[in-house]
Amino acid sequence: MYTSVADQTTDQLGGPLSVLVRQKRDHVRLNGLIGQLRGTTGEDQAAVLLAVYRLVFPHAFAEESVLWPVMRRVLPDGGELTLAVEREHQEVNELVQKLEGLDDGTPERADVLGRLSEVLDDDVRDEEDALFPRLQERVSRRELQVLGVLWEAVRLVAPTRAHPVVARRPPGNVVAALPLSVLDRGRDVLDRVLLSAPERLVPALHRVSSALAGASHAVELLPIMRSGEHSSTRLVAGRPPVSWGAALVAAAAGSLVRAEVVGIARRRRRDSG
Repeated sequence: MYTSVADQTTDQLGGPLSVLVRQKRDHVRLNGLIGQLRGTTGEDQAAVLLAVYRLVFPHAFAEESVLWPVMRRVLPDGGELTLAVEREHQEVNELVQKLEGLDDGTPERADVLGRLSEVLDDDVRDEEDALFPRLQERVSRRELQVLGVLWEAVRLVAPTRAHPVVARRPPGNVVAALPLSVLDRGRDVLDRVLLSAPERLVPALHRVSSALAGASHAVELLPIMRSGEHSSTRLVAGRPPVSWGAALVAAAAGSLVRAEVVGIARRRRRDSG
């Protein structure tokens, strides 16, 4: 009988550096964000969802890159166990992609949000109650700490958006990390600015964000990004919505928009001073 990670102390989990402690901390934060989602609409919901994405996707990416290969190596049924979680991660990616195309306040959007919360909760339970106690049994306290440092390093540079086309396993997900992380974090900046941007900048910001999303999709469709994929987590993708040329133009426009936003902020501080 295994003891859930949720019911163990920091010391029992291997100390502050342990990957299990880091996982548990993220899970507690995710539970709070899911609670905040209930009853929110419009910009409030968009802000909470952005926080969920920035937590969930780097977290899962680091698991798939660092932890699951170890579990497949040290556990007799590690392949089966990690594949089940990879399928949950894939469904989360597909649900978020679908959610981004639905209008606020519609019944379908509410259904997708409900399913997203359910899958995220199932993922946490599977990891804390089954996967991680099994890993804990097979590796040393020191190894848990080393895995924690590696997992944190990968999480800090991982993509922050849904990418259902990209492989859930190396080498595809590892190759995809850098270009998608740069594009995703650029979109994160634009989305935060949009929440309080002057009205005259909103259309330009939306266009740049959409172009960056298109560039991300173009990256996803490169064959190398899907290498190592298990057939049960593969998504059949369409063509990229924008060309790379358009994406580069959008990136240049984004630089101009960001410069304008910075200029406005500086003028406001000068005027208020």
